[in-house]
Amino acid sequence: MILVSSMSNLLQSVERVIVTRQLLAEGGAVLVGVSGGVDSMVLLRVLTGLAPQHGWRLSVAHFNHGLRGRSSDADERLVRKTAEALKCPFVSERANVRAIANELGVSLEMAGRECRHKFFARAAAQFNATTIALAHHADDQMELFFLRLLRGSGSEGLGGMKWQSPSPLAPGLRIVRPLLGESKKNIRTFAQLSKVKFREDKSNAQLDIQRNRIRHELIPLLAGEYQPALSRVILRQMEILEGEADLATQEANTWLQSRKRDDFRELPLAVQRKCIQLQLLAFKVAPRFDLIEELRTAADRPITVSPGTVVLRDRTGELRIETLTGTEFDIRRLSIDLAATPKSASFGGAHFEWRSTSLDIQARSTARKSPLDLEHFDADKVGATIILRHWQPGDRYRPIGMSGSVKLQDAFSNGKISPEGRRRAIVGTTIAGEIFWVEGLRIADAFKLDARTQRQLQWRWKRL
Repeated sequence: MILVSSMSNLLQSVERVIVTRQLLAEGGAVLVGVSGGVDSMVLLRVLTGLAPQHGWRLSVAHFNHGLRGRSSDADERLVRKTAEALKCPFVSERANVRAIANELGVSLEMAGRECRHKFFARAAAQFNATTIALAHHADDQMELFFLRLLRGSGSEGLGGMKWQSPSPLAPGLRIVRPLLGESKKNIRTFAQLSKVKFREDKSNAQLDIQRNRIRHELIPLLAGEYQPALSRVILRQMEILEGEADLATQEANTWLQSRKRDDFRELPLAVQRKCIQLQLLAFKVAPRFDLIEELRTAADRPITVSPGTVVLRDRTGELRIETLTGTEFDIRRLSIDLAATPKSASFGGAHFEWRSTSLDIQARSTARKSPLDLEHFDADKVGATIILRHWQPGDRYRPIGMSGSVKLQDAFSNGKISPEGRRRAIVGTTIAGEIFWVEGLRIADAFKLDARTQRQLQWRWKRL
């Protein structure tokens, strides 16, 4: 009785998801991607069990990555044999993914993903399928959440995989994930009770792979020591983030398509960032967070994205790409993560070194007696990321000890710095564009050490 109930529960759960989320059309042709692992073999069994009552025409596709030798070939044989037993058309393809990754200079994961999706697109065309069913499940979602969290992804990335999405290489194809709400435990239980044959990929236990360390070390630690309901909490958080990211994208697209736009600065912060991100993607420029923030916080400031090419935002929020043929001002810039190692960098003919330390009373006294090539700043006011660049039109800052800001051009004049020296002088700004240091001038008053300073940034430079 328990056996029948467990098997029936998974079938009913998947069917309910497929129907309510409209993942598969009645009577449609569906290509099932099957690796040979327990997840994909269970997906194939579940869909073939439900297919007669929904009229789905299933075909099976297997991609052999050629990474595990005989084991990879054994996976392919199992999938082929199973497809034949279920009377499903079968197609397979193999490639040397390691060689392809080396040739393209990308990771094995990225090369394998691209090869798989190209194959799926060809296989779908062969069987006239417009939908590809893949076996991603809830545990995959949770692992992906932590992978992307550690890489610094935003809400869109942390929202994880969607129940359905367009193929990354063939927009006319849909990818659906009917098992996305099911745990690995439930899937394995179904496989055991239904006697579903599958193969284990031994590489899933290798701890030199970050995803595996998250699966075998991080998640058990968090679930055991901090949050027993970790899976439910993370999956709920991902759903919230996905909804918020979708809303920001919708609002950004509406604003970008509008002829009469509101003031860009009045848009919600998330929508501002999304507007810039979407435009950068359209220009085929990597939407790095620091680049988005530089564009978001300052209008009409050119930012180098490749040699001879700059991007800038006008006051309406519109981005434009410009190719430089010559300019009076040097628009090169360098983004620095102050927490990264090594804590040194070179830019504009100078070498820089820095370190952040706690600040005590003795250190405050020492900081006031710095040599000419060393300055001290309040590390928390400067922030984790800084930008090094050269003087640009309109630059202003407030030198230490002054009550108001001055144009950098006037500060150079007062400091008797030659035109050549001005062009060469390096400027340090926060990620928001505030100047905290100018080579050859006093530091900015807002970033000095004071009674509330907890951490100091020691900043040293030397002309090469």
